Amino acid sequence: MALAGNGVLAIWNGIAAEAEDDFIAWHIGEHIPERVAVPGFLRGRRYVAERGTPKYFNFYETDSPDALVSPEYLARLNAPSDWTKRVVRHFRDTSRTVCAVAASEGLGDGAYVATLRLAARGERMEFWNAMREAVLEPLRQAPSIVAVHLLEGQGGGGTGATAERALRGQPDQIADWILLVEAVDAGPLEAVLAEHASQTRLALIATDYDAVRDCGIYRLQYGLAKHQIA
Repeated sequence: MALAGNGVLAIWNGIAAEAEDDFIAWHIGEHIPERVAVPGFLRGRRYVAERGTPKYFNFYETDSPDALVSPEYLARLNAPSDWTKRVVRHFRDTSRTVCAVAASEGLGDGAYVATLRLAARGERMEFWNAMREAVLEPLRQAPSIVAVHLLEGQGGGGTGATAERALRGQPDQIADWILLVEAVDAGPLEAVLAEHASQTRLALIATDYDAVRDCGIYRLQYGLAKHQIA
């Protein structure tokens, strides 16, 4: 369906093999519920890769990007639990971007999502118009596609280093633009991307786009909305 608010926090991460079971239990048992409870957060979802890296993709829908730099959220980032400290030290190849929702259309949730990280070629509005006409509209009309979202990166968020960011060791990657395409199954999603969001087509709109590096297909593992928290 269309995203619940006007802000998104998009996160990709790998995890060391020895910490993966703990990571999954922590995400469901503590981290996502804690985040969704923060004022302005509306829903969180976690996905696992069918194709692409890093292995995990998760994103939070918020009422606006401001919720992702709010005092309440920054307080959580600067007071990680013992479980968070144990798990986050094992993160690998983390990409974390605060986003404003530039476009979002759909009805319902798809079991699979394609994530495409893009850098604009030319001015912002030129990129937006080209994406809308050449990519977004054809994708939204394609069979098996449930929803299409275009997110404009606002940077990593926050006012500098946080306790949680320090646990990850390496600086987080940041995306300029993110295209999310939700679908009912992975096969049709791959076919639709090949037709309407191929590397050749996107290279005319985005700078230095490499499908192997920048595009992943992920399967939904877990979702939690604000109204589901007791």
